[in-house]
Amino acid sequence: MARDLPWTGSSPWGVFVSETMLQQTPVSRVIRYWESFVTAYPSPSDAARAPVGEILEGWRGLGYPRRALRLREAATIMVDEYGGRVPDSLESLRRLPGVGEYTASAVASFAFSRRVPVIDTNVGRVLARALANRSLRPAEARLEASRLLPRDDVGAFNQSLLDLGAQWCRPQPRCEECPVRRVCAWREAGGDDPATTSAFVSRPQARFEGSERQRRGLVLGSLESAPLSFELLAQRTGLQRSDLERVVGALVREGFCTLGEDGVAWPTERSR
Repeated sequence: MARDLPWTGSSPWGVFVSETMLQQTPVSRVIRYWESFVTAYPSPSDAARAPVGEILEGWRGLGYPRRALRLREAATIMVDEYGGRVPDSLESLRRLPGVGEYTASAVASFAFSRRVPVIDTNVGRVLARALANRSLRPAEARLEASRLLPRDDVGAFNQSLLDLGAQWCRPQPRCEECPVRRVCAWREAGGDDPATTSAFVSRPQARFEGSERQRRGLVLGSLESAPLSFELLAQRTGLQRSDLERVVGALVREGFCTLGEDGVAWPTERSR
């Protein structure tokens, strides 16, 4: 059932990069960026040495660029504290910038075969519908997912659960085609969808059109290594000057770009 993805069976660093990119981004969009990134930066030390602006330039179009900064910071810690390797324990992974419970569990499972559940919104729906037929609290979902884990091939099992939720047990489920329909508790009992209020199942996001996130994306999508004036940025983004100044000010404070006499540009320093 598990899909054959380009990072399956790759190095721990390749898995770490993929899981960072997959945060809030579908597989179909990530594949091309992942292949380019691991070609340009095949190890944590390569990413740690790269200028910040270069990393951001390669991330352009993927969205949520804060992940790129955190990924580079994590690579620097790997070089400084772990001999240039991805740490293999959940505790160490969780201490890395940009790594939460899900990413730490996914890297531990897929890169190091650790026997831990990997629960995202897709798996959350599977647990609530097929297994429990009720809304689950976080601790209950973790317990149920842990009970399902096999002794061997844990990574393949976790990936199969993720794919089950992504391909069949969707927000609008494809029950008639689902490979586990004959053992699905919700399908057998009927009733309201238990996944809508269950733990780990994400809720609809706020509107993107006209949001600050869209404005930030417009600015970051227009930047180059050479400085751009506010006038040129306004032409490229279609933003009003007041919006542009506010967005650029926030991006500068957060390390996404620099502002000098000549204008706004990608950061060029090799910060540590």
